Amino acid sequence: MGTAFFYHLTRTPLDVTLPMLAGKSLAAGWKVAVRGQDRGRMEWLDQRLWLGPEEGFLPHGLLGGPHDALQPVLLTVVGEVPGNDPACLMTIDGAEVTPEEVQAMERVCILFDGTEEEAVQVARGQWKQLTGAGCSAQYWSEESGRWEKKAES
Repeated sequence: MGTAFFYHLTRTPLDVTLPMLAGKSLAAGWKVAVRGQDRGRMEWLDQRLWLGPEEGFLPHGLLGGPHDALQPVLLTVVGEVPGNDPACLMTIDGAEVTPEEVQAMERVCILFDGTEEEAVQVARGQWKQLTGAGCSAQYWSEESGRWEKKAES
């Protein structure tokens, strides 16, 4: 049974934090699915990841390509089934995650923009839903300038 890790982004943008977390997941031997709510936003993220620094390149693809099953990191949207058999699910922009998914994965990472009140409220609702269903969860914040665990359930 996995754990949901909530990442409250306040200093580092998504396109920097996500590669760092996905890189750690790949180092653990896990394939990753990244789920958003909007195809256009996932296409934007795909471009940002391709244009990132060479030394920290994150091998990835956008769902619908010819080699989805081989992708270490696969970008998807709500309602799409990731074809790479991920052990880790990362959600952005308030994309839904179910308690069953948390229990089936090694890890679920929920990244949310702490500067947007609506994103914070969605994350709070997800925390209540998942912990209420018996899922383990941790809340991490970078408010101090480095990532610190602030809560655990």
